[in-house]
Parts: sequence; C-alpha cells; structure tokens
Amino acid sequence: MKLGVSALLKRTFLETHGRPMYRFLLYLTGLPLHLLVTLFYLLKRKNSTYAATMAGVEWELADEKRNYLVAYEGQLLRKAEFFGEKRSHEEIHREAEKLADARLKEEAARRADERLTQNGVRKETYAAYFLSLLDRPLFLIASILPGIVMYCWLFLMSNPFLKYIMERLVQSVFVIIGVGILVFSILYISPFDPASNILGESATKEQIAAFNRIHGLDLPYLHQLWNALKGIATFDLGSSFAGSEDVASSIKNKFPVTFTIAMFSVVMAIVIAIPVGILSATRPNSFLDTTFMFIALIGLSIPNFWQGLIFILNFSIKLNWLPATYSPGNVWSMIMPVVVLGTGLTASIARMMRSSLLEIIHEDYIITARAKGLTKSQMLWKHAVGNAMIPVITVIGLMFGGMLGGAAVTEKVFNIKGIGSYIVDKQFIPDIPAIMGGVVYIAITISLVNLLIDILYAFLDPRIRSKMKQS
Repeated sequence: MKLGVSALLKRTFLETHGRPMYRFLLYLTGLPLHLLVTLFYLLKRKNSTYAATMAGVEWELADEKRNYLVAYEGQLLRKAEFFGEKRSHEEIHREAEKLADARLKEEAARRADERLTQNGVRKETYAAYFLSLLDRPLFLIASILPGIVMYCWLFLMSNPFLKYIMERLVQSVFVIIGVGILVFSILYISPFDPASNILGESATKEQIAAFNRIHGLDLPYLHQLWNALKGIATFDLGSSFAGSEDVASSIKNKFPVTFTIAMFSVVMAIVIAIPVGILSATRPNSFLDTTFMFIALIGLSIPNFWQGLIFILNFSIKLNWLPATYSPGNVWSMIMPVVVLGTGLTASIARMMRSSLLEIIHEDYIITARAKGLTKSQMLWKHAVGNAMIPVITVIGLMFGGMLGGAAVTEKVFNIKGIGSYIVDKQFIPDIPAIMGGVVYIAITISLVNLLIDILYAFLDPRIRSKMKQS
C-alpha cells in the first residue's frame, strides 16, 4: 500500500527523530523552517492548556518559594563560613533566589505534568506539533522553499536502499577525516625535518626558518592540521615542498596509472580465480583440486619484486616479448605489472572461493534442495555460488585497497610513475602535502570500493535486505 506524501514524511520524520545523529541532521537541514515553526510553537504553547496549568501550579507554590529561599540562604551561609569566604548578604540572597527559582520551576513542571496526566491531557512537544503541521496541505506548500533540503533528505531516508547508501557515504566521510588526521599527526611527530632534508646540511638557521615560514611549518599543530584538512576538502592541496609542484595535479596524473593497473589485476584475478575455486570445490581432494591449490599456494608465496624481476629477465631480456618498463599508451607494457600484481590476489580469491563453497555445499538448506530433486548444477548455481561469493567479495575489496597502497614495489620494479612510488619517494623528506594528498585519495578510493561492496552485499544477501527494511 502506497503512502501519501504527508504520511510518508511523517513516518520518516518519526523514524529519524528517534536517533540522535539523524535528529541533528533533521534539524540542521531544515533549520530555516524549524526556526519559523519554533516561533509559532512557543506562541501557541504560551496560550495552551499546559501553560495555563503551569501558571496555576506556580501560583500555588508561591509560598514554597519562600521556604526554598530560606533553605538555600542557610546552605550558602554555612558553606561560606566553612571555607572562610567573605560574602555579603546581598550576594548570598541573589544566588539563593536563582536557586529557588530554578527549584520552583522544576517542581512546578513536575506537578503540572502529573495534573495533566490525571486529566487525560498530554504535554505537546515540538516534534508532535511539527508532525501535526505535516497533515496540512497548505503548510506543506508554504514550507517547500525553507524546508526543501530537509524534505529531500526525508525522501532519501524513506527509501531503505538509498538510506543504506547514505549511511555508508557518511561513514566514509568520517573514515577519510580520520585517515587525514592520523597521517598528518604521524608526519608531524616524525623526526624527519623537511627543511633540513631539502635545503641540505649547509643550510643556515635563517634559511630553515624562512622555509618553515613559507610552508607554514612554524604554525601550531591544530592550525596546520586545519589547513591540511581544508585543502583535502576543497581539492586544494597546495604545492609540494620539493620541486614546488602542484600536488593535486601530480596526483591527478599519477593516480589513474596505479588505479588502472589495480583494476586490470582485479579483473584478471576474478576471471581466473572464481572458476578455479568452483572447480576445486566441486571436485575436492581430486588431482585437479590438489594441483590448483598447490599453484595457488605458490602464487601466495612469491614476493612481488622477485616475480617482477624474473619476468623482466625472461620475457624482456631473454625472449624480448614484452617491454621491461611501463610506457603510457603501450598496452603490452601493462601485461607484466598486471600479472605480477594480480598473482597474489588470484591465489587468495581461488582459495577463499573453494573453502567458502565447500562450507556452503554442506549446509542444511543445500542438502534439502538436493533432496527436493534439484540437480547438482541447479543447486550449485541457484543456491550455493551466490552465497559463497559474499566472503569472496570481502577479500576482493580488502586486497584491492592493499593493491592501491602496496603497488609501490611493483611500480618501482617496472619504473611506473604511479601513486604508490610517488608516496614512497616523498615520505623520506617528509613532503607533507604530497603524502597527505596521496594517502587520503587512496583512502577515498578504498571507501568508494567498500561502498560498492556493501551494495553488492545487499543484492547477494537477503538477510541484509531484510535488515535494511527494518532499520
């Protein structure tokens, strides 16, 4: 059954209002509208039954205020005598009067709530008042302009799938900020001195001080951290310490190289490893299974730099089949780096696919499916492979992130000017803007890849879809 616009907004408002973080976003996105509604709410509340009851209770408690005042004055006098403080009677009286007024309002609110509850009258909150306004078409029309951002956000939150994606995006933002703070803090406390490393040992104190002043290294920690995070958020990373090159342009030129090689490595690994893992799982302990897993173990054991050097020695120097170094635009020069980087990933995915599928095959629901008459092929492709892919996708996502950051060794072997080798070259200075830019943009890519993996989870695992609808 489809809900109307008003009912949809009310339901989503109630769901989001119950969670502190969502409540904050709810009022932040609709701040202009909520300021206007709050004004009318306060005026209405002033003339409401609750306000009248509150005023009556406060009048009844007028005599109690005198008792509160006397009690607080006595407490404050004893406190002053105990600590040897010299306080005038007027100061003590003013402070006691404030405490008595606060106590009176607290007691009046409690008694007013009790009296209204006994009479069957509920205290109206701002949230309840705002929800009542959402039932009025004229209010919705009049509030579109000041509340457009909040209404768009509520419509997004009303869709479980979009809400799931939004939550992951918000988490990614906090992860990126955390990575930026952590990386900058490590570089800040690093014993390396950028000025001394760049200017050399012969640099004078005046030259070092001028270098630090130009690059803002003489500023306090929090000031430098704020500048770094602001630069990341605005894509203005400044200039590197060494060479004064624009960091954003350098990353823009170098990052796609590493990303392309990593993507081709992942595709190669998926195309090879998934069928190998399925074949091994469907024929456990056979000659084929033993051979595949033995090769996979070798692939996991081979260091990238050694494999790269062996490839260059054989395929470039001896056989002269492939270029020894990477050249932009030369497809053949990408083959060896892709294979070297994808070997470990292929082996890991194949072993994970085999173990996951073997575990799924022996589950009760698979045995039940076989008992109902499904063929082995139907059982495998309809029920087993999809569920077995869930941990495999996790491995792919985690290792893809490692490939982006850990491709520096492969890039050095094949002379690839990628983001990995760029960060390695800059870290011994340390060139803070360049390292911050490289690491944070790798973190952004990994966060986006993890978001894609979470979305794939929702498609593959019905349990996650069920939780999405319930949350």
